[in-house]
Amino acid sequence: MPLFSYKAMDARGRLVFGRMDALNPVDLEMRLKRMELDFINGGVVRQGGFGGSRVGRRELIAFCFHLDQLARAGVPLIDSLADLRDSVDNPRFREVLADLIESVEGGKTLSQALAGHPRVFDEVFVSLVQAGEETGNLPQVLHNLTDALKWQDELAAQTRKLVMYPAFLGAVVVLVTLFMMLYLVPRMAGFIRNMGQELPLHTELLIATSNFFVHYWFVLLLLPAALALGIAFAVRFDPRARHRFDAAKLALPWLGEIFRKIILSRFAGVFAMMYASGISVLDAIRTSQGIVGNSAIRQGLQRVEEMIAEGQNITVAFQNVGLFPPLVIRMLRVGENTGSLDAALENVSYFYTRDVRESIGRVQAMIEPAMTIIVGAMLGWVMLAVLGPIYDTISKMKL
Repeated sequence: MPLFSYKAMDARGRLVFGRMDALNPVDLEMRLKRMELDFINGGVVRQGGFGGSRVGRRELIAFCFHLDQLARAGVPLIDSLADLRDSVDNPRFREVLADLIESVEGGKTLSQALAGHPRVFDEVFVSLVQAGEETGNLPQVLHNLTDALKWQDELAAQTRKLVMYPAFLGAVVVLVTLFMMLYLVPRMAGFIRNMGQELPLHTELLIATSNFFVHYWFVLLLLPAALALGIAFAVRFDPRARHRFDAAKLALPWLGEIFRKIILSRFAGVFAMMYASGISVLDAIRTSQGIVGNSAIRQGLQRVEEMIAEGQNITVAFQNVGLFPPLVIRMLRVGENTGSLDAALENVSYFYTRDVRESIGRVQAMIEPAMTIIVGAMLGWVMLAVLGPIYDTISKMKL
């Protein structure tokens, strides 16, 4: 089905621009009419795929929350989707909701309609909705999805906080270094050399470093950029490079352990939700592998899946792979023995989430003084290298 870009007008006379899948311009006009939009003009988009603004996690949270509330109030699904379509501001999500309405009206279940938009609703989302439809417990599944998406949003915020703060302080250090090496030191170097005395080693080293920055600044800019592009290209197109890169992230001091806890917290929460919804252990593990975002941990979960398929119990499989620490393994063993594995997995997720929050606070508390020490050491080096020869000259003049 081709993708059309369109210009239309809503009931208030406001122009609306967007993109939508349609069989032909007539079909496009009919779809827009169902959205209470008057078609003006449009054409086929050559690139294909949905364009426009991205559907974020906040829109999905609102989607699950409103469907849950309206389903509990007894509102039919199509009416619920129509109300939600008319209330959202994101043009891409409006198009998705309009297509969901059309699919449900055509006889598809909600999960089948959602599966038609894999870029918006991932496999975990679709599988949970399907399980809710099969068990007749869709409102509860939607409620659990709302809580899970809010929790994932919090985890994403913690991850951004972990990455952005060191990146900001690192950028400050880089800018200070460039200012000193490209501007401050070159102006002092001429004055120091004109004093006519032999310069100490640390002063010569500072001037040589500054000269390298001045004459080869383009190398200092292009080399990191080329290295980053090369790594990104290799990670995207070479599975082995991707695996090594993901394993290296987990091996980073301090940060690697936090990344591991974030990933395992996300996995445990999704696994618990799928298992509690009636999805089998193997299917839950297989589907949850898609949300970990790290090939090294995904490989470990694949080994867990294989061992469980061969007849080992869940606790032993996780213990043999070494993904979780002994405390978590003990929690899983108790949950498996008591028949409350979902509750044990939720405790694992809570344990990791709290640990991640505390670990991020500790790392941030260490980063700021570390950056201060680095900048102070650089300034001290510059001051010692510059003022040392000047002090020696003044001392000789007094003698």
